[in-house]
Amino acid sequence: MRYDLAYAILAMIVMIVAAALFAVLGVQVVHFGEPAWLQAWERSLVGHSTLIAWWLTWSCYVYAMLPIAVILLIVAWLAPEWRVRIIFSVVVLLLCWRGADLFQHVFARPRRLDWVVKHETAFSYPSSHAAIATGFYGLWALMLYISELPSATRRIAAVLLGLFAIAICWARLALGAHYLTDLIGGALLAVAIVAAGLSIVPHAISAGQAAGRLSRSAE
Repeated sequence: MRYDLAYAILAMIVMIVAAALFAVLGVQVVHFGEPAWLQAWERSLVGHSTLIAWWLTWSCYVYAMLPIAVILLIVAWLAPEWRVRIIFSVVVLLLCWRGADLFQHVFARPRRLDWVVKHETAFSYPSSHAAIATGFYGLWALMLYISELPSATRRIAAVLLGLFAIAICWARLALGAHYLTDLIGGALLAVAIVAAGLSIVPHAISAGQAAGRLSRSAE
């Protein structure tokens, strides 16, 4: 019980810090724009490996996320020990997607003008792709890493998913679709959402044997 309370309090602190940084960064970029020292570096990434970048971008669209969510829910039905983690990840996915869309309208930051492949007309801050990459693919990297799966399996899976999340963020820069600060804002939003969920359901990402090991170590 003490562990649950401490874990929930820690998650709440993380949520508050991430949400505050997200809000401050949003106000800064809306009022002062992208820092000049970042712009040259951001422009240098545009137009590189655009086909790969476009494929990575598609991995966060509803056409890809819906089948993934359906498959996960089927797994949740077949594997009860993963049910809480899967449902938590799907809920976080939806909140990251809709939350990023909501805050884009709140901050109303215009898109970059040096886009390639597709001109996206939605507002820019925060990046919904970065939010989904962090709050779904990054979350799964963490959940697999602390899971009860064999050590080699969970480590390899966690690294691959972590790199995949980073690659999605790179893709948004390579397509000229976002500023780096948009991506940081999306990641901060996702962290705040995940932490908020964990403050309510402390064992959501460590269900099963992993939760038991963590609880025993805290006693």
